[in-house]
Amino acid sequence: MTGTARGGRPLQSAFEQVGVDSALVGNAVAVLLAAYLLTRVAAAALTALAERSPRYRVTLKMFIPLTRFLVYGVALYVVLGPLLQLSATQLVAVSGLLAAAIGFGLRDLFAGVVGGIVLITEQPYQVGDKVEVDGDYGEVTDIGLRATTLTTADDTAVRVPNAATFTKNVANANDGAPEMLVVVDLAVATDADLDEATAVVRDALVTSKFVFVDDDHPVAVLVDDETYYWTVRGKAYVADLRDEFVFASDVTERSLAAFEERGIETPDIPVERLDGR
Repeated sequence: MTGTARGGRPLQSAFEQVGVDSALVGNAVAVLLAAYLLTRVAAAALTALAERSPRYRVTLKMFIPLTRFLVYGVALYVVLGPLLQLSATQLVAVSGLLAAAIGFGLRDLFAGVVGGIVLITEQPYQVGDKVEVDGDYGEVTDIGLRATTLTTADDTAVRVPNAATFTKNVANANDGAPEMLVVVDLAVATDADLDEATAVVRDALVTSKFVFVDDDHPVAVLVDDETYYWTVRGKAYVADLRDEFVFASDVTERSLAAFEERGIETPDIPVERLDGR
């Protein structure tokens, strides 16, 4: 017991020399640890609840970053509150060290945190949305204090700094709604029967088990002239945005099968995907 007390005295003496109560430091560590554990438990609970309610998944997951920022905000208030009681000299010293840390070592981190606050307040996207940021497209699976995590169609996690919202274009495919528009492009030869080709694509769209159709979410089929071939572009909504790619694959597969059955020719030249993905 004596050895433990002696071992702890140098650390306590070091805090006393700079005028900081060692108990204050201990309380700060405990509060931050409790905040970390609370955010982990809350995120896990909200994620589990969201996955059981597909219709409200995006809305429920929106509360994960809100909860995280709220908990950490309260924790920082509890930790930094006693610092307001420091003497003027101590406060100046702490402020100077903090400014130097932000200016030299934590500039990017600080920008990311500010970007996270902007994401929470302005909500250009939220957890569960399908977005494209600086060429990376995927579902927003987490909005952290410093970065946002996107999960791509290939199940790759991409971390995008929150500060990118200040300098990069952000495209949101569903804007918080569970439904989203999916575009399917199919190429046919220039001498093909366009009326029959568009009818085939429309039928494949409206008969897909993944499609969502009502007055506010119509189905549309357009035709573009690409010089060497025609592009038949089908547009329809899916009820669950996670069905985006399986819906596009289903429509493409059944349309191509119908093209072959009805003698609708496709171009021989390779066609580059228009969406770049």
